[in-house]
Formats: sequence, structure tokens, C-alpha cells
Amino acid sequence: MTTPTLDVVQIPVLEDNYVYLAHDRASGQTAVIDPAVADPVLAEAARRGWRISHILNTHNHGDHVGGNKAIQEATGCRIVGFGPDAERIPGITDRVQDGQRVSVGSAVAEVIFVPGHTRGHIAYWFAADRALFCGDTLFALGCGRLFEGTPQQMWPSLQRLRSLPDEARVYCAHEYTASNLRFALTVEQDNAALRERGERVTALRARQQPTVPSLLGEEKATNPFLRADRPSVAAAVGLPPDDPVAVFAEVRRRKDVFR
Repeated sequence: MTTPTLDVVQIPVLEDNYVYLAHDRASGQTAVIDPAVADPVLAEAARRGWRISHILNTHNHGDHVGGNKAIQEATGCRIVGFGPDAERIPGITDRVQDGQRVSVGSAVAEVIFVPGHTRGHIAYWFAADRALFCGDTLFALGCGRLFEGTPQQMWPSLQRLRSLPDEARVYCAHEYTASNLRFALTVEQDNAALRERGERVTALRARQQPTVPSLLGEEKATNPFLRADRPSVAAAVGLPPDDPVAVFAEVRRRKDVFR
């Protein structure tokens, strides 16, 4: 297996967003993933002496691309985004497609097309570093709302991410885990792994510590949106277990109105 090369730094911004710096030790190049704003990102990179060479955008929402132009103007960095969505990615220079590779120095990411939250959402999978930057498609114990997509799109997108190794670290873009936990317990209250994880999540948030990144293996065991093909989840929403798209759609509908 290729030697890991990335140092990842999490930057909390706005109310609940996370922006990430992914620094390639071998080359000194640094990518910013989904910069909602510019100033805290530029300040953190400067504090560490890291040169920002890339922005990697997962999708077009303002709390993911809002810092693009200011960071580009300050650093001259390249901006990577999904080609068919280019008109909605400010400053885009590199238009990528599903299955392409993106290099940040010696670190290489696979682009994975995961529509559902938006029509042009992608994720970046750095296999050697077991690092998945998935934007708003997959959250710790949750998934993104279907603003532009359908359950028929989102469920296969989640299945693609679920197929990655259990050791993958899930760097999602929001700290939604406490709310997601409360909802997940309404779906699988008898899931022992979920209850145990819930205790850890509650303790972390009580200390105002992040619950992200999580491990994908833990998501597979506890995240109801990744478990729509499990009989326990189908039973919880009163549907037969042979139609996971319908089960996923009902779980997502319930989360949309959950308070």
C-alpha cells in the first residue's frame, strides 16, 4: 500500500461548517476542501507555513464555495470542481468527471460522482491516506437533504461510498452528529453499536469537541441512511425489506420533519 502523505487540519467556520486543509508533506502542496469563507483558512495556512495550491469543491452551495475567489486571489491556487456543474463553481480552473484522479503533490484522490444532495455533487477519495472528503452527501450518522436529486440517485451514491474500506475517515462538512443521533435512535433504538456510539457523541459534544471525522465502518454499523437495505431499518419504517430505495426515501422523509 502507498505510504500516507497527507496531514489534515479541520477548521470550524460559520455555525457548524468544517473546512479542511489537506497538506502533502512530500511536495508542500496544500488543498482546501470546501472553503465556506476565506479569512480563517488563509490564516491557518499561514500559521502553519503551508502554501495553498488547490481548492477542491464537492458542490456549489455557498457554504462550500464562498471563499473560493478570495483564496484564489490571495494564492493563485487552482480550483477543482465537477465539470458539468462548472457554471456554479466560482473560479473553477480544473473540471473533473467521475473516476478521474486529482493530484495534490504526491497525494492522489479519486473523484466519485455522488448526486442527490445536488445534481453535481462529487466526493474525493484519497485511498492511500484513507481520507474521504464527502461534502454534504454523507454525514456522521446522517446524509444530506435531497435538494436537487431523488432517492433513486442518492441511495446508489451512498452505496458507492459505503463500498469503501471500513478504515476510511469520513471528513464531512458539518457538525450535525448530535441531531443525527437523536433521529437515528428513533429508527434503530435496539442497535447496540448505535447506543454505544451515542454515548461517545454525547460526551464529545458536552465538551464542545468535534465528532468528525468518523470511521466509515462505524457509519456502516450505525448510520440509518447507509442501512436502508437492512431488515431492521425497513421494519422500523413499516416497509418490506426488498426495496431499499423506498426504505431510504421514507427514512429521509422522516428526518426532514424531525425536530
